Amino acid sequence: MSRRPQGLAFVGAGMAVLAPGGSVVAAEYLSLEAAQRAVFPEGTRFEPVALSLTTAQRQAVDALAGPQPPRGRLGAWRVEGASGSVGFFFADEVLGRQDFIDYALGINSDGSLRTPEIMAYRESHGGEVRNLAWRSQFAQRRDGTRLRASIDIKNIAGATLSCEHLTGGIRYLRALWQIALNTVPQAAP
Repeated sequence: MSRRPQGLAFVGAGMAVLAPGGSVVAAEYLSLEAAQRAVFPEGTRFEPVALSLTTAQRQAVDALAGPQPPRGRLGAWRVEGASGSVGFFFADEVLGRQDFIDYALGINSDGSLRTPEIMAYRESHGGEVRNLAWRSQFAQRRDGTRLRASIDIKNIAGATLSCEHLTGGIRYLRALWQIALNTVPQAAP
């Protein structure tokens, strides 16, 4: 069995083109609509929410969320089910190592998290964050301060930045929900 030399991509009979040796895996796993159905299967309506924060709210979110990776687009939707409000759905992008990771998160009306979904992953390493075992660590968590990479959320060897940045992004979304979208009265400390 012959092996192709690394760095060569064969394009046709007898033709070769030089290409970089390391491959970048760019894969889209879920569309927005598919992610909404995966995160909130009982959702019957997803109503877009305009996220317009006051300066005080922005500062409060930043204080709760802590250090953040660079972020791309962020969208939020109020989710309605057959018996009323179910929670909020978020589609967010955080920087992995070199490119954005698109992910979706659901936050129930009581503030508990749903298992996040990876919508698109564009890095050559670290795609293990798509594994259900890793993503399930977020499910049912209510305390955004208990979302720390390598402490509360286990790291994956070879996917350190992806784990850290997704955990930070999810912590940010939980803080955003708590400060700007939460309609459940908070218990006094």
